[in-house]
Amino acid sequence: MAVHSTKKHFWSRFLSPVMTLMMLSYFGFHAINGPHGLRSLCLMDLRIAELELKIEKKIRRCKALEKRIALLRDGSMEKDMVDQYIRSQLNMLRQDEVAIIGLN
Repeated sequence: MAVHSTKKHFWSRFLSPVMTLMMLSYFGFHAINGPHGLRSLCLMDLRIAELELKIEKKIRRCKALEKRIALLRDGSMEKDMVDQYIRSQLNMLRQDEVAIIGLN
């Protein structure tokens, strides 16, 4: 005749809650500090904002250049603009002009 003991050991009562707590701690830590966690999300948001500012600067620069190109392209080139460009490229002055060199 077999006797079955229904008495549970002391550690078996705490095994399930301890394992659950360990698993929650593990996943909670990685949800905050992991490569796709909350901390990484904040860093990516900062990087996105930084890159968007760079893009806005590039777009403004591109529009300014497009505006200058349009002035040269439409057949009605402004004499002053062409004169300024040629002088800057050839480093030439008229006899009655004085050159003031500034640091940019």
